[in-house]
Amino acid sequence: MGTTLVFLLSGTLLAATPLLLAAMGELIVERAGILNLSIEGMMALGAVVGFATIMATGSHWLALGAGGLAGVALSVLFAGVVLLALGNQVATGIAVGILGLGLSGLIGKPYEGMTVAPMKRIPIPVLSEIPIIGPGLFNHSALVYLAPLLAVGLWWMLRSTRIGLIIRAVGESPESAHAIGYSVLMTRFLAVMVGGFMAGLAGAFIATVSATLWSDGMIAGRGWIVVALVVFATWRVDRLVIGAWLFGLATIAELLVQGAGISVPSQLLTSIPYIATIIAISILSMDGRKMRLNAPASLGRTYNSTA
Repeated sequence: MGTTLVFLLSGTLLAATPLLLAAMGELIVERAGILNLSIEGMMALGAVVGFATIMATGSHWLALGAGGLAGVALSVLFAGVVLLALGNQVATGIAVGILGLGLSGLIGKPYEGMTVAPMKRIPIPVLSEIPIIGPGLFNHSALVYLAPLLAVGLWWMLRSTRIGLIIRAVGESPESAHAIGYSVLMTRFLAVMVGGFMAGLAGAFIATVSATLWSDGMIAGRGWIVVALVVFATWRVDRLVIGAWLFGLATIAELLVQGAGISVPSQLLTSIPYIATIIAISILSMDGRKMRLNAPASLGRTYNSTA
């Protein structure tokens, strides 16, 4: 029983970390008024670039950074189309996402089935020695600890800093933000790049830290879960963290069921996180007022500053 609880706690955090990282980036993008549906492709490209980097250098941190930069490269393409060419955000996001998936499959072909050594764990003194809770929550790699701290920083930044005020102003009313001297184009471009970095970082984390292997299709819809997670959180950072942990738990639940020897079709087990996503969004959508409460007013709307 104790071993199962340790696995549940540890696995939930490990599965939730890439979701939280990518979702924080998407939250910044959507707070600036841009709907980015290319997260899946950015995560996939970040995963394969991160994996190729660690195979070449042996460094997990270089791999994570390279994965983030790969996400940035794809985000620049997305931002260029939707912000400079004023392309439709939904269509462009889907197209760029597909491009990222295609590139990841092409680049990753030589690495198919290869594995890497896991990232070194950093047990927290004293806390990691607490029975069950210690090994489950306080014996992880650095990024698992860093993700919640980044969430606290994001909450503070959006709530209490000038940068956060500008992002929220651009997302609520780009016309008003432009009128008082803020650059809507620059703010949104930088927000999309930050979102791309976080998505690529999340993908690299999956390939080099949690899964420690490369397999085409390994992102397996997590990018879409990230988009749904932001909606589930109603664009609030605190709910984003809770939602990521809940979806991480749903992800690890399939492994627990398999380990318990319960006779359930594998296809049904694999779909558990996505079923949870559909249920969560469906319940939340029943209250339209709550959905609109924190949603940026200009989300998904094209803005032309030269018009």
